[in-house]
Amino acid sequence: MNRLWFFEDVNLFKMLCPHKYKAHTATHEFNNYKKQDYIYFEEDSSNKVYLIDKGKVKLGYYTEDGEEIVKAILAKGEIFGEKAILGEGKRNEFAMAMDNKTTICPVGVETMHDLMRDNRPFSFRIYKLIGFRIKKLERRLELLLFKDAKTRVEEFLKELADDYGKPSINKGETVINHPYTQKEIATLIGTSRPTLNSILNQFKEENRIDFHRNTIILKLSA
Repeated sequence: MNRLWFFEDVNLFKMLCPHKYKAHTATHEFNNYKKQDYIYFEEDSSNKVYLIDKGKVKLGYYTEDGEEIVKAILAKGEIFGEKAILGEGKRNEFAMAMDNKTTICPVGVETMHDLMRDNRPFSFRIYKLIGFRIKKLERRLELLLFKDAKTRVEEFLKELADDYGKPSINKGETVINHPYTQKEIATLIGTSRPTLNSILNQFKEENRIDFHRNTIILKLSA
């Protein structure tokens, strides 16, 4: 897997967006959002699936104390709200635009079912996508329950390498350009930002990684 939620190098947006199909072009519109605009809230009706044409989208939920928990950050070509396909009645998460020029392609559930019925290979990829996301969330929960903070950071770095990593010009090293802030990473792995920063600096001193802003380099010894 080259990127989170992608399969076989296929951009789901290019395959699914209704404006690509004559039967849906006339009634299809794109929605534009600014940074921190909500695309949907928790408990909203779950009757659409969304594809990202431009910008980034954050998925998450709020605890009873009002703390924000970030589940994922998605980028161009990626899909979210897909549990509506399985009959989800209400959203159990929020979706928020992260860029001032975020463009979203909304697809009604009935339209989605029509497109999937007419394209069986694509239908398979969608169900594979849903299964992959569930498996990934289960793995993250397992780490939160049973592993210490250092192990959780190590596992998250491996996850980032799978999702965003590219070979470095230095043989054996991997460059990871990712969309997360340190606060968001800390939230995803269930630790504090100071603890995360301390662990990352420890790995840097051990020459396992180097990092700045949204770039992490996994070294040969990692």
